[in-house]
Amino acid sequence: MESGSRDAYGRLSYRGLIAWPERLKREEPLFRRVLEAAPSRRVLDLGCGTGEHARFLASLGFEPTGVDASPSQVEAARLADPGGRYVQGSLTALPGLVEPGFGAALCVGNTLPHLTEADDLRRCFTGLASRLLPGGRFLLQTLNYDRILDRGERTFPVMVRPGEEGAETVFLRLMTPQPDGRITFTPATLRWRPGTGAPLELVSAEEIQLRGWRRAEVEALLQESGFEVREVLGTMTGESWSPASPDLVVLAQI
Repeated sequence: MESGSRDAYGRLSYRGLIAWPERLKREEPLFRRVLEAAPSRRVLDLGCGTGEHARFLASLGFEPTGVDASPSQVEAARLADPGGRYVQGSLTALPGLVEPGFGAALCVGNTLPHLTEADDLRRCFTGLASRLLPGGRFLLQTLNYDRILDRGERTFPVMVRPGEEGAETVFLRLMTPQPDGRITFTPATLRWRPGTGAPLELVSAEEIQLRGWRRAEVEALLQESGFEVREVLGTMTGESWSPASPDLVVLAQI
């Protein structure tokens, strides 16, 4: 959700979508490998959401600053972490949001596709380059849209989590690929009460326009913005990238 548009994530319980302890345990070795080699322990968390990664990095001794365009996500992060630093604003305007001097940055999850134009992504990368120290590291992870677009995939796995009052919460995420590489993303939350007269109730649903960035496009824009691409992986646990990989993980340096 870009600055100035409606906050599409205000009604979606994204914090409950992810099993955070298990995810952070998987990601910790790569975080340490990238961030501990950075010229400073100050880290930008781009698209910080409700702040889980920022709080985890702080527990490892780093000094994170979270940035997110969604007012509701930033508010939730601040409530969960009153002593943390969270900034609300577009990733295309980083020079106006945070000062220079960071040793590293991360942008993980499905943040990058919310920048739907090449000029927007270029402004994000060039703005980030201006905020990093020489030798600064950048860890970028997104879904592998080479696989999604080439295969015409339409949905993510359905996720079920414990809910309230005997119900379960179902997270449904649908995708409609467009010919120009854009994707209409429809995340929905449902309340599931098996065995009742109305077993499935729609709690919320949104329609969000994304861009399915391919590996070649991401690498070209990073290099154009002053980054050197050092390594490309297919998962956050270190497997090599292939067109069938789950993720696109790019390790870059300024």
